[in-house]
Amino acid sequence: MKLFSAVTVLSLAASASAFGGVVVPSPSFAFRGSAMSMSSIPQAARARAPGPGPAVGAPAPGVSGRGGGMRSASSKEVFANSTPVKVQGGSLRTFSFSSPVVEAVSVSMRTEGRPLNANVDLWQGPDNTPQKMGVYVEDARLRPFNAVIATPRGQNTVAIRNTAQMEFPLDAAVLPSPVQNADIQELAESTAPVTIQGGALKTYSFAPSVSSVQILLSTDGRPLNARIELLQGPNNNKQVVELYTEDGMERPFFAIVETPGTGNVVRVVNTAPLEFPMSARVEPYLVEPGQDEGVVIDGGNTRANERGLGGLPL
Repeated sequence: MKLFSAVTVLSLAASASAFGGVVVPSPSFAFRGSAMSMSSIPQAARARAPGPGPAVGAPAPGVSGRGGGMRSASSKEVFANSTPVKVQGGSLRTFSFSSPVVEAVSVSMRTEGRPLNANVDLWQGPDNTPQKMGVYVEDARLRPFNAVIATPRGQNTVAIRNTAQMEFPLDAAVLPSPVQNADIQELAESTAPVTIQGGALKTYSFAPSVSSVQILLSTDGRPLNARIELLQGPNNNKQVVELYTEDGMERPFFAIVETPGTGNVVRVVNTAPLEFPMSARVEPYLVEPGQDEGVVIDGGNTRANERGLGGLPL
């Protein structure tokens, strides 16, 4: 599988500029055929990687599962290390990246407690939109939006349009993403994907100790059409993402969803026809220490983490 590109190398200069002058190590990793190189993953992370098989568990308690400082920047960290742009209701803001070394950007959006409604498009060339998203968040201060968009081959522009009314502004931060690429590779390497056929859906229930969830969607090169929902209670949508990607191998979708409180369920729907399956990886990202870390798929058995900690089936 190829995620993003054959070799991803992001410059230290771009990292220092994006993260307030602090130089962040830039990972360099390669994907060769169906096997992915583990050379860029720290030894500690490789030691924690679970063995083969479908029972892939959560990260160790209290940590994100990332090793050696390669943890992805959360929305709070992104906003703390950048100057967010205010996007008023009904307006549009664009963020251009002309350098070919920037092969992925992190997109974070938040509000001051009000609902968030926005369209996020990737432009590459005239009238070419290889990826687009429609985002709804009930409370974007409690659950800020955080995703990674692949920007291969340079000359990419991320466009954020606030589709809400004037009374509902949002803050947006779009930065080069040198750190999150390691998260994407580690998730793809250590987790068995779940195939979702066209028109089908999968649900993932999480214990209250799971404070955030990482989601990776990809295809074998076909278009990717999906809807991701975060539910808390019967048909109570807290966050919804409508996603289109023209090539789910070159431009996979990666996001970190905040899951505060109890009863959180992530529902992934393949909205494409039957001929367009996709692969989904949905795993805990941040887990509170000393708590149950079970993950339940489609109401079935709980998957325990590598330490053997798991909850009861629903």
